[in-house]
Amino acid sequence: MSAKVIIGMSGGVDSAVSAHQLLQQGYSVEGLFMKNWEEDDGTEYCTALEDLADAQAVCDKLGIELRTANFAAEYWDNVFEDFLADYRAGHTPNPDVLCNREIKFKHFSAYASTLGADYIATGHYVQWLSEGEGSARLSKGTDPGKDQSYFLQAVPRAAFDNALFPIGHLMKSSVREIAQQAGLHNHQRKDSTGICFIGERRFQDFLARYIERSQGPITDPEGRVVGEHGGLHNFTLGQRQGLKIGGLKNRPEAPWYVVAKDLRRNRLVVAQDPGLLDGQWLRASEPNWLIPVELPLHCHAKIRHRQADQACTISPAADGSLLVRFEQPQRAIACGQFIAFYAGATLLGGAKIKATANTALQLN
Repeated sequence: MSAKVIIGMSGGVDSAVSAHQLLQQGYSVEGLFMKNWEEDDGTEYCTALEDLADAQAVCDKLGIELRTANFAAEYWDNVFEDFLADYRAGHTPNPDVLCNREIKFKHFSAYASTLGADYIATGHYVQWLSEGEGSARLSKGTDPGKDQSYFLQAVPRAAFDNALFPIGHLMKSSVREIAQQAGLHNHQRKDSTGICFIGERRFQDFLARYIERSQGPITDPEGRVVGEHGGLHNFTLGQRQGLKIGGLKNRPEAPWYVVAKDLRRNRLVVAQDPGLLDGQWLRASEPNWLIPVELPLHCHAKIRHRQADQACTISPAADGSLLVRFEQPQRAIACGQFIAFYAGATLLGGAKIKATANTALQLN
């Protein structure tokens, strides 16, 4: 009997072609559509029903069964509560990293095991490369514009031993071409962006349902009031749109940037010098290593998904956290985000950013 694979089906072209490729390789394949959010406002923003219909159409075309599972409670407890806690602390969370760790490679994997699966599969653009018995590594996807290794940095290494990534070696253009040749109706479907439970709605309105608005002053670094904000959680470091402080007298017509969030005074600090956002070190906690490393370590890292790899040195701190120093200053390092570490194309692991320093701004 061929090995049984249960693949997460999203309705998009990546999971569709992944399922197709697994069938071509001789696996016994079933699809699983995961519902991770309980819609409370119809389908105006969340496309879950449309996604499910697309996933079903793909499975019907491929001749495989599609199951559904509701992980909304697990998502709330393990991802969304952390998401809100970070915002309340003035941080900038990344729920996609936690969703992969807690849902796709934990609850999905456990559920698939109860169905007798030998493997799970996803449409991520990454590669799990075997290098002999007991040795493997997670590598970036071949398509540099679609590589998703950053989002898998928090997944425990053992979770990859029964995971398959059928399209990690392909370019996105090739994936769409395969889908068209296979007669899959979604071969031109746009890639999803954002988070389902937020969708196209106003982000500030969504957060207001869970985090109390608390108005406070917007000041420059010297403490001069230049405006008023409706809640620090509505802003991120480096933001320059939506501040509503333009046209101030005796101020040059240059853009303003959010350079700090002062929780103690409920103060949003802005400046017209983007250099105030630059910092050359950070501290990160909860490290997750995918291969053994020895510290201190010279490697590369990225503090956001689409950033180019940056040279850095990782050193152990006395409290068990990691101290990361970059060769070049980094713009808008944000607490709550994750930092991923690389050696070439190999993902070494990652950690959650807990403290940062910028080179020119100190809050008094």
